[in-house]
This record gives sequence, structure tokens and C-alpha cells, in this order.
Amino acid sequence: MTLRGRLTAAFLTVVLGPVLLGAFFVGSTLSAVDRGRATERLGLAAAGVRTSVDALCQQLRAAADAVALVADPAARPRAADQVVGRGLAAAVQIVDTTGRTSYATLGGPAGPWQDCAADAATGPVRALAARVRLRDPTGADLGTVAAAQPVDPAFVARLAAVTGVGVTLLDDPGRITHTTEDREVRAAVLAAAREADGDRVTDTADGRYVRRVGPSPGQPLPLVLSVPGERPPGLYAALVGAVVLAALLAVLAAWRLARVTTRPLVELAGAVDRVAHGDLTARVPVRSRDEIGRLAGAFNRMTRETGSYVAALTSSRDQLRGHLTVLGDTLASTHDLQRILRVILHSAIAATGARAGAVLLLDGDGVLVGQCVEGLDGRWPSEDPADPATLRVPVGAGVLGTVAATGEPLRGRWEPAEQPTGEPSCETYVAVPFAAPRGAEPRGGPDRPGHPPADDDATECGALGVLALYDRPGADEFDDGDLVTLRTFAGHAAVAVENVRVHEEAQRLSLTDPLTGLWNYRYLRESIRREVERANRFGRMLSVLALDLDRFKDVNDTWGHAAGDAVLVEFARRVRGEIREVDLAFRQGGEEFVVLLPETDARGATIVAERLGSVVRDQPVRVEGHTGEPIAVPVTVSIGIAVYPDHAAGGQQVLDAADDALYAAKAAGRDGYRLARAPDPVPTQEIPVVAAAVSPPDGLPRAGAGDAAPVAQGGASSGPHPPRQSRGR
Repeated sequence: MTLRGRLTAAFLTVVLGPVLLGAFFVGSTLSAVDRGRATERLGLAAAGVRTSVDALCQQLRAAADAVALVADPAARPRAADQVVGRGLAAAVQIVDTTGRTSYATLGGPAGPWQDCAADAATGPVRALAARVRLRDPTGADLGTVAAAQPVDPAFVARLAAVTGVGVTLLDDPGRITHTTEDREVRAAVLAAAREADGDRVTDTADGRYVRRVGPSPGQPLPLVLSVPGERPPGLYAALVGAVVLAALLAVLAAWRLARVTTRPLVELAGAVDRVAHGDLTARVPVRSRDEIGRLAGAFNRMTRETGSYVAALTSSRDQLRGHLTVLGDTLASTHDLQRILRVILHSAIAATGARAGAVLLLDGDGVLVGQCVEGLDGRWPSEDPADPATLRVPVGAGVLGTVAATGEPLRGRWEPAEQPTGEPSCETYVAVPFAAPRGAEPRGGPDRPGHPPADDDATECGALGVLALYDRPGADEFDDGDLVTLRTFAGHAAVAVENVRVHEEAQRLSLTDPLTGLWNYRYLRESIRREVERANRFGRMLSVLALDLDRFKDVNDTWGHAAGDAVLVEFARRVRGEIREVDLAFRQGGEEFVVLLPETDARGATIVAERLGSVVRDQPVRVEGHTGEPIAVPVTVSIGIAVYPDHAAGGQQVLDAADDALYAAKAAGRDGYRLARAPDPVPTQEIPVVAAAVSPPDGLPRAGAGDAAPVAQGGASSGPHPPRQSRGR
């Protein structure tokens, strides 16, 4: 077969094959998606119906409980009228033990009332009711209290509005009692409902999907839900027409493309072969002004300019090195370490022509940890190439570890070691260390990332990390010029790391107390504002503890200020040991401290206060006396507790409330805690009805609206905590 024939056949296969498969896939997928969406909508609607009926039953049960809790028999009718007046039930009925109705509110729905606790309805449902036992103070049975809501067309319409689907209520024989369906589809929906079993979804001839819901325990109403299908009409006819039209256009396009493309492609292929063998004088005749002609002209221009490009590459690389030096000076003044290292690595790769590279920094355990990588796909020694931190090389192991340990650069060809070192695989490499600038004192210690321990070999040579590049095009080794270039970029990386560390250290010192390591008063003002906003946004509590060491002036006067400082440091250490990771401890000034307990109520705060008082009281602080001998100094603490929003409406107010409670603890004899006084409540007289049982404006309870919010019993919330800084622990 000729090239033209092969191009035509290949083009038709490539075009028509996906078109046919796509048409089949579109048809089947639209049908499946339509049924899946309808099933999902009906499933959500069924869950919404169950939730709404359950919420209504819980509301009725709460209304009946409210009447049953009234101890005075003479007051129960008035309580029943109030429940109906509040809209918690349409009717309330009080029945004695003989079955006689002792009281019933006016205007109630017709009977019989269907009990919410029944498994299924036994006939036409006129109303839903919840019944509770009525007992006297001794526990004797006095009868029942029933609260009911009518099941009428308005109720069915509200269910349809909540779920967004058609809703039909059936009676026991399977006839329609109330429905929101149009008259044209009622018969088809009822016929499909008779075939539905359990949660199975059936469809009608006109494209509607039907599902039955109930009766079941807790939901005794026999309901039918339906939604219309979304599949467009005439789908398959449109797909067949599109396939036929695509086939005709593909045949015409294939014939024309093969005829026009064959000859210029052969000429272009021959010229490309000559260029591949080094003949940059090869040219292609330009026979037309179409895309192939423009391609031939572009090829000719490319071959003419390639020679000049090759000659200019060497001088261009030298100029690039000078520009990158200026770029490095600019990057050294920023504080985004990861961005700086990525720019340095990318620039080093571009300047040397390497295919891949990595920047690694020393951590506190003497291990080189990857900070950023480029072009290492397929060379990665771990299972997670997306995270540079998985590139870990111990100091002294492999090429990178040796460079970090000795402080000397290395380059050459890769020779795999007998034992894995965690380094990427390559053919050629060049790696240089970088260290802190001369005159810069090492900051931090073993607990600071990127800084090795004092006894590590890398510390002796001052290395902070290693910059490594891998593989040159054509498998050429890196030369001395590449080594000089890489040293320049490594110097920029060292300056950037040192600048970032100085910046972070300055930030830390500006927010912490230098003696105790706790947060200072400046950070307290910022934190109390942030925590109050968070507590207000999520509806949580925030407890504030104001702490003051008792008779601390006597410690300074008796044993000296050095002993007083030792007591403050030890007290701060004990506070950190008794609070959670999410809690914040501050030194407000002198011997005054503040602790913020997010998502903690008053009981939880008192538990923390008791622990803090005990750990301070039971263990005297040992300090060095005037004679140089250790002395046990007994210390106690007074604590004031305030809770937002119970005791104050803002950050400064809750701090003031905790401070007032602290003064009360001092006045009560010290060595204890006091809870701030809550504002006096407004006197009210209400029937004990669950607050969360109030109906929404449309009269239909929402999901979860029937349960009262649980009262916190102390401690912190068990929900997820936002991240916190934990310096000073």
C-alpha cells in the first residue's frame, strides 16, 4: 500500500473509530447518568422525608412531654392550649386510664390518629400523633397525653417542597389519598409504585422514576416519590446523524490530506535525515503557501539560524551567569525560603544545561533532607516523588553525604554503591556544599530544622546543605566552569537560608518572654482577639485563666531576684506540662500569667485550675540560697476564671472578668481559684418545652431541629482543633 493509502486508512481509522465508540458511549452514558441522577435524587428525597417525619414526631413527642410534665392536673389544660398556641402541635388530647378523654384542645384533626411509634398505617392516615405516659409524682399511671398534627394536602405539599420531588400519600389498600402529581401522570406513577419493592427505583413509560418510602418503624406513612427523567428526546436519532456526517467529512478530508501531504513530507523527511547527520546546509523546496509550505520555509530558516545559534550559545551562557549573579543578590533579601531555593535550582539547571537537580538542607539529626527538586521523575529512590522531603541522605553516606561532611565539592560519573544511600540515580553529577556566611553565628540548636547537632561532622565545616545537579545532554560530564557556576548559586542559597533564619528568630523574640519562653503580653492581645473571633464564629466557648503567684515579693526579698527568676521559670514549665497542645500560655508581666483554653467551658477550666494549683502547691521549687545551698521554696498560685461568652462579650472584657475573679481568689485567702460572676439572668416563666422543637416558618421541621443541643459538662470540645504554634513548651 502506498503512503497515500496508508494515510487515508489511518486517518479514517483514527477519526471514525472514536466517533463510533463515542456515539455508543454517549448514548449509554446519558441513559445511565439519567437513571443514576434520578436514583440519587430519590434517595436524598427519601432521606429527607424520613428526617422530616421523624422531626415532626420528635416535635409532637416534646409537646406531649411538656404537657405531661405539668404536675398540677388543673394546669394541664392550660399547658395544652399553650402548646397548641405555640404551633408545636395542632391538637393535644389527655386520656385517663379508663380510656376516657379528660381534655382535648379545640380544632383538632379528625381521627383516628396514627401513632408515630407504629410500624405501618392500618388505614387512611388523617393525622400523626405522639403519645407519652402521664404519671403522678409517685409514679402511678394516670393515662396518656397525645399531641397530633394533621396529615393533609398541605402537609404533603410541604414534603414535596422540602424534597424537590413529587410526593403521593397512599391509604392502606393502595389508593391515592393526597398527591402533588399532575393528573396526567398519577395513574402511571401509581402503577410503577405497585411494582416497586423496598428501595428499588422503577420507571414509567413517559420517563419518570418512582420509589416507595415506608411504611417502616418510626415512619408509618405509605409514601410514593417520583421525579421526571432528564434524557433529551430524539437522542439516538441525533447520534446516528452525527456519525454519518462525520464519516462523510472524514473520507473527504482523508483523501485531500493524503494527496497534498505525501510529496512534501517525503522531501522534508530526507532533509531532516541530512540535518540529523550534521549537514546544516540541507534545504527543502517550497512548493505551496499552505501549512506544508510554511513548514518547509520554517525548516529552511531553522537550518540557516542553527549554525549561528551554536556559536552564540557559549557567549550566551557566560552572559547568563552574570545575570544570575545579580538575580541571586536580589533573592537573598527575601524571606520565602522555598521560593528562593526553587528559583536558585531552576536558574542553576538553566545555566549549566543539566537535566535534573536538588537542594538539600541539614536537619537536626544530621540528615540531608530535600527541600526542592526538579527533573527527578523516574530517578526517585522513594515511593512518593511528589514530596521532596522523602529525599533523605545521612551525612557521610554517598556522594551528597560526603560533600556535606567534608565541605568539598564533587563531580564525575555515577557509580552505584553496594548499600542504598537514598540518592537519586543518574549518569553524571556535580554537587557543592553551602554554609553560613562568615561572621554569622549559628542560630537555634538541635531542635531547629536545618541545623545539625554540635557533634556532627557537617558542623565542623559549617555546611548548611548541598546543591546538586544531574546529567548533561549527550552524557557529557560537568566541567570546571559548571562547578564555578554552581558554587555561585550555592553561595546565594547559603545567604538566603541565613537571612530566613535571622528573620524567624527576630519574629520569635518579638512574641515570646525571654525568661520563661512563654508568649508575651503583645501576643496575648493578638491571641485573645483571634480566639474570641474563632469562638464566636463556630459557636464555641473560650476559657481564660488569670494566674498570680502568691506572695512572690517575699521570695525576691528573702532569697533574691535570681531565686525569683528560677521560681518563674519552673512555674512556666509546670504550666506547659499541664495544658493541651491547643492551649496558649502567656506571661503578662512580673508574676502574672494568663492561659487561654479554646473550646473549653467553665467546668473544664476549673479542672485545669485545680491541676495547676495542685502541681504548684505539692512540689516546692528548689532554688539556690544565699549560702549556695539548695532551698525548697513553697509556692502557691491564685487563679481567676472567666468564660466567653458567659462572662463577657469581648476579648478585653473576658480578660478583665478573669482579673476580677483573680482578685476574689486573693481576697478569699489565696491558693485557690474563683469563677467570674455571670450576669444576672432575666426572670422568665416558661413551660418546660424543648427550645429546639420550635417549628420553622413553613410549619415543617427541618432535619435535626427536633433535638435539643446538649449541655456541655466540662472539659474541651471533642471536635477538631485548629493548628497552634507551640513554642516555649
